[in-house]
Amino acid sequence: MKHVLVVDDEVDLQDAICEVLEGEGYATSRASNGLEALDCLRKVDTCVVLLDLTMPVMDGWEFRRQQLGDEALAKIPVVLVTADGHAGEKAGKISAQAFLQKPFRPEELLRAVAGFCRRAD
Repeated sequence: MKHVLVVDDEVDLQDAICEVLEGEGYATSRASNGLEALDCLRKVDTCVVLLDLTMPVMDGWEFRRQQLGDEALAKIPVVLVTADGHAGEKAGKISAQAFLQKPFRPEELLRAVAGFCRRAD
């Protein structure tokens, strides 16, 4: 099963994203900060990470720095999920493969995830 990691400290947003993805047959895991996300990536084969930047404990910037520094995790693609008006610019700064601007439509989410999880068939 294709697995997606949702990294965001907003539980309602995690719930909404996971509901959409699970409805389409994806398995999901949730992390409320970058530290939890790194731990999850080390345990579960993941096809894409949906990443917010602003979180407690370890933010998305530090998560991405550590992910890219870990050879075993560096190739897992990241989609930046943010309400920031400069989402594309920030996605480039963290070397994210794509971005979604909050709020986004379920179709946009599914299209972004499918682009990275297709190979996991």
